[in-house]
Amino acid sequence: MRILVIGSGAREHAIVKSLIRTGTRAEDIVCAPGNEGIASEVETREVDQVDRLAVVKLALEERVDLVVIGPEAPLVAGVADALREQGVAVFGPNQDAAQLEGSKNFAKEVMAAADVPTGMAHQCTTMEEVENALDQFGAPFVVKADGLAAGKGVIVTSDKSAALEHAGVYISGGVLVEEFLDGREVSLFFLADGKTVMPLSPAQDYKRAFEGDEGPNTGGMGAYSPIPWLPEGFVEEVTERVAQPVINELARRGTEFVGLLYCGLIVTDRGLRVIEFNARFGDPETQVVLRRLTSNLAELLMRAATGKLDVGPSAEFSKRKAVTVVLASEGYPTSTADYREVVGIESAESIEDVEVCKAGRVGRVLSVVGCGDSFQEARTLAYEGMSRISLQGGHYRNDIAARVS
Repeated sequence: MRILVIGSGAREHAIVKSLIRTGTRAEDIVCAPGNEGIASEVETREVDQVDRLAVVKLALEERVDLVVIGPEAPLVAGVADALREQGVAVFGPNQDAAQLEGSKNFAKEVMAAADVPTGMAHQCTTMEEVENALDQFGAPFVVKADGLAAGKGVIVTSDKSAALEHAGVYISGGVLVEEFLDGREVSLFFLADGKTVMPLSPAQDYKRAFEGDEGPNTGGMGAYSPIPWLPEGFVEEVTERVAQPVINELARRGTEFVGLLYCGLIVTDRGLRVIEFNARFGDPETQVVLRRLTSNLAELLMRAATGKLDVGPSAEFSKRKAVTVVLASEGYPTSTADYREVVGIESAESIEDVEVCKAGRVGRVLSVVGCGDSFQEARTLAYEGMSRISLQGGHYRNDIAARVS
């Protein structure tokens, strides 16, 4: 099977590594546009990943059997639609279904129709509406950009002026003001083929920039998997109450969801609630979830892409633990430093059970993943790998998975 992976980040690097680890030959994988880390493992091609015609042309030229779309922007741009029109199997939802991530308001409408548990929210198009909604819900205030915002569109704060300032940045595209949900967050991925869903292994990520969950929200500064503190039957509950009803509702609307349904969840005193959906693998959770996958990833993704998830076994995972720590460039996420060279990746990867997933040249630069028989071992390996990497002005959290045993 020849596979084209679309994307250029650590998520796509983790997908490539998992494809190879679980049975796909490196020479059968192409990544576009990729990055220098990915290029050290498989062939890469230059392409504008949101250019529908360019991606279709590349897929046909490479004669691929499957296209795996990593980032959200190509999905919202309709790249999957264009590929399917040419008869190419795609793991990634069409443009309409991708609005589950592209529009927070659309996601709320779908959840309401499917009776999925979530927090109360008000859609706002004026600052007056925002202020009224903030007053109604009270502190802590939760304000979300309605559209895509690269993981930076959400603020949770007790400072009303900060909430209003954040809303002002995104109000032209609409914002949601939501009730604050208190509890422990969980990320759970589902493969979906338009009719059926298949759960992967839960993970927890760390969204705040600094230790102790301080600082602004980011795209994610670290993650671990599995989650030992989840109650028995949690995955089954999410499958029955959240993932399958959402897939059913989208199908009812004539918009079958084929790809990765990311459920961002919180376990509250009142029970399970959905915080958000994404229409693709999450970063950095992908790095730990796929590191533990033992099933053939290519076969799973192809079964999803061709409507055959119910034919064959479910995804299986190692009992080992995985921890990933993200290295970010100076100023992230509030500002962007100039590109600076990263040194020491090869040294980090020379450690057994450590791998490095390369991301962008600025912002979140890479993820170091440790895998061990215990969380302590996995965490020690991840930080040992990180200690061998240097980036001027770079920063990372030292408390990823520190309280997990």
